[in-house]
Amino acid sequence: MVLVRSITSVVLVAVLGTALPIVLPVLAPVVAGPAATAAQPVVPMSPGRPDSRVLAADRPDPQVLALSIDALMPRAVRRLGRDRAPSLWRLLDEGASTLEARTQVELTVTLPNHTSMVTGRRIRASRGGHGVTWNDDAPGRPPTVQAAAGHDVASLFSTAHAAGQSTALFATKTKFSLFQRSWPDGLDRVTIKEEKDAVVVRKVVRDLLRRDRGVTFVHLGAADKAGHTKGFMSRGYLRAVRRLDGLLGTILDAADTDSRLDDLTIILTADHGGVPGTRDHGDARALDDYRVPFTVWGPGISPADLYDLNPGYRDPGRSRPGLKGKQPVRNGDVANLALGLLGLDPVPGSRFGVRRSLLVTAAD
Repeated sequence: MVLVRSITSVVLVAVLGTALPIVLPVLAPVVAGPAATAAQPVVPMSPGRPDSRVLAADRPDPQVLALSIDALMPRAVRRLGRDRAPSLWRLLDEGASTLEARTQVELTVTLPNHTSMVTGRRIRASRGGHGVTWNDDAPGRPPTVQAAAGHDVASLFSTAHAAGQSTALFATKTKFSLFQRSWPDGLDRVTIKEEKDAVVVRKVVRDLLRRDRGVTFVHLGAADKAGHTKGFMSRGYLRAVRRLDGLLGTILDAADTDSRLDDLTIILTADHGGVPGTRDHGDARALDDYRVPFTVWGPGISPADLYDLNPGYRDPGRSRPGLKGKQPVRNGDVANLALGLLGLDPVPGSRFGVRRSLLVTAAD
């Protein structure tokens, strides 16, 4: 196994969302309560296949940055190619990556999928999920994730913070204030600037250089907005993806030139895609809605296909696997992969990446 050299794992998630109220058939009763932070045992992987915590074993001060780009379509990444999306392709070429990851099964909209990213849970509350089925911050919504679920729900933020790590959330949609209300003691900094992607990225870079965070979660929204106003895969949408690629390049430039980021690890994914020729992404059965990228980049990360590194995961091809049986890489893997890179156990009560941790280095 190739060990990552002294990685400060930084998790940066950038995503765009829209106000599309969604309701599942069955909702749990609203019960407010603090998120659980007690440690949860890890189910070990098969012998000889250590989980991602091995990467942090010899790191005195790991740090992770998770980046989710809202509505980033693999079809758009391929269309733009390396010449017009050099930063995205740098992560794909130099990291452990796939353009065939999957969203949550139940819904392909922003806030529910982001809540899965930070909790490691499915959506449906009656099956142990987080219960966030809406996609706005309208009055009358449950005030916290715990209220939506009807039970305690821990997160990437609360778990890392309980272990002594500093955490931050940067977002470009006000609906992400849900996370601050849900885990107020788990977030050391929250910066939300509605539709101000460039401003948010400048603040992210400044914070990365000035603060020693364990976890930084970033949401960027320009591609989603362009998809809803101009149409997915339209010229306007592709221009927005190119602008976001440039903002990602700003982060990579800082990592290349400042020794304080020598140990930076980036996890990049998306909450959903979009159906070409439409302004919608709400059909959870549509390939272009449920297919998303997933890449992990940083020192010591193997440049390889994630499914080649993880034979225990299922490459879904064009299919939409349910939650039974062998699983594809999902955007919900973010939380426990990030915690593993920090040397920490999974989020209590989480589902994704618990029985089988996502590997991002090749075996020797």
